[in-house]
Amino acid sequence: MSLFRGKFRIHPLFFAAGILSAVTGTLLMFVAACLAALEHEYAHAFAAKRCGFVLDRVVLMPYGAMISGDISGIGKKQELAVLIAGPLANFATGVFFVALWWTFPETYPYTELAAAVSFSLFLVNLLPAYPLDGGRILRLLLSPLGNKRAKTVCTVISFLIAAGLLAVFVATCFSVPNWSILAFACFLAAGALGGGSYTRISFSPKRFDGGVEERRVAISASLPASAAIRFLREDKYLTLLLFEQGEFVGELSEEELIAGLSRGAYNEQLLRLLPSPL
Repeated sequence: MSLFRGKFRIHPLFFAAGILSAVTGTLLMFVAACLAALEHEYAHAFAAKRCGFVLDRVVLMPYGAMISGDISGIGKKQELAVLIAGPLANFATGVFFVALWWTFPETYPYTELAAAVSFSLFLVNLLPAYPLDGGRILRLLLSPLGNKRAKTVCTVISFLIAAGLLAVFVATCFSVPNWSILAFACFLAAGALGGGSYTRISFSPKRFDGGVEERRVAISASLPASAAIRFLREDKYLTLLLFEQGEFVGELSEEELIAGLSRGAYNEQLLRLLPSPL
């Protein structure tokens, strides 16, 4: 499950948006936004992988990009780290370009747009509205209220922000209509209905007709099952060698690991996934 070996798909409307941007003379802005969005999503994937989880399904959308995968059972601190990674990546890129201007001022005309897009993505994604990172972070912070109440509060806030943007669009109609604001308002309204859930990937059994190379990994038996997800590969069979206090305690097969993950035992120790002796 390498970071850059996940599934990549382009939404059909992406091409329509690209053609529209070319016709309206905003193609450079469109390309810069797409690149910044991809950086944002892959930053999420990188942070998830470091936490032992998988985000590996990227879709290039007309308005940016979206990533999904399996972070079921992730802890609150880990999820917060994954959520904030995207905006921080954009912020770091923007800061890099600003620093570049101090050293090489002549690069300003060529990098001003990239810096502006990076900072814009950073700020926009901190808005407390679905399906933005800020909305997911708010839902995480409100989790002590209970899942249902937290979701209700976040949905209401998302609709209020969407309504505010719609009001701004109406105001622009008295001069030059800003269709981007209208599109963003509709995007947030639709996201509010969808909530902040992540889709789960399925663990399909391997076929051994042509033979599969075994991958043996030594790991602490006290680690949670989620920590072993990053070792799973489609083209290799995983065997975990479990050690506790430096001593070998048993082997955990790929089927046994996947069985535990499938029943939601993400936070259960690997040692507990070992089959009981007869």
